[in-house]
Parts: sequence; structure tokens; C-alpha cells
Amino acid sequence: MRRAAVSPEHAARLLHQGGVVAYPTEAVWGLGCDPFDPQALVRLLAIKQRPAAKGMIVIAADLAQVHSHLRWETLPDARRAQVLASWPGPNTWLIPCAESVPHALRGEHDTLAVRITDHPIAAALCRAFGGPIVSTSANRAGEPPARRIEDLAPDLLDALDGWVAGETGARAQPSTIRDARDGQIIRPG
Repeated sequence: MRRAAVSPEHAARLLHQGGVVAYPTEAVWGLGCDPFDPQALVRLLAIKQRPAAKGMIVIAADLAQVHSHLRWETLPDARRAQVLASWPGPNTWLIPCAESVPHALRGEHDTLAVRITDHPIAAALCRAFGGPIVSTSANRAGEPPARRIEDLAPDLLDALDGWVAGETGARAQPSTIRDARDGQIIRPG
């Protein structure tokens, strides 16, 4: 049975309870959970059928929500300025992170993939949650990402605890992913 949409505030409560939710982002629908809840991370990876080694993106409404998890001091001033100038917006950066960031979140990397989102619904969800959330495309690994809620596989949607109504942004491609250490583009957007 298909669940009804929930508000960002209700979705935030679900996230605090270990839930996994879907929500619109700049280009595609995302799946999210509390990035620091190990059981929620394992559940999200199972729903998505994604290996933990790859790591996942986190989004935040503002820099304060992710600042303490990042090792900004390892970046040259010019790189740090480039990252900060690109936010909020559809730019995901791989930034050296604290050792306390869970392996299931960063994968086999010493960086965390971070984006300060400018999508109003995704940002509202982060604000309601009070911190960053996971943002991985709402599809099973290897399948095309969903651009509308109707595009989500019914069994994937049934595995979620809720979804936040709204439209994705006008971008044709998911966010650009760059390495903050050298500016290299990992995934064009």
C-alpha cells in the first residue's frame, strides 16, 4: 500500500526514529536517513542495494550543520574558498573528514561527500532534522534515478517510512562531484 506524503517536520521525526525517507532534490529524488545512525545506514544501503564501500553524500541546509565533521584545516585557503563560494547549490565536494564519520557513510575514503543544498524542500528537511542527512538517489544501484515520485519502484517506495511531497529542481543531471583537495571533477553534473 502506498503511503501518503509527509511534511518535512514529520519526515524529520521519522529520521530521528531510524527511518528512511524519500524527498526531492535539485535534479532527482533522494533517499535519506540519519547519517550517524548505523542501523539506518545499513537499512538504507540494503534498500538501495548499494555497497557500503562506495560511501554516500550528505546534504545540509547550511555549513554549521556539517562543519564539525570536516577537516577544513587540511585544505589550502584557495580550495576552501572555492568550496564555500559554490554553496548553497548543486555542488558536492569530497572533503577530508573526521575519523569519527562512520565507514558506512564515507565508504573506503578519508573524505565525506558534502553538499549545502539550495533545494527548498531538501533544505527544509535538514533544518527540521537539525543536521545533515544522507542524500543518495532514490533508485536501486545501477537503475536510473527517479525524477518524479511516480518513477520510484513500488517495492522501493514500500520499503520506506515516508516521502516528502514536492518537485525536483530544474537540473538535468545530479550534482557535480569534485575533490576539494585538488578541484578534480569526479562526476560532471
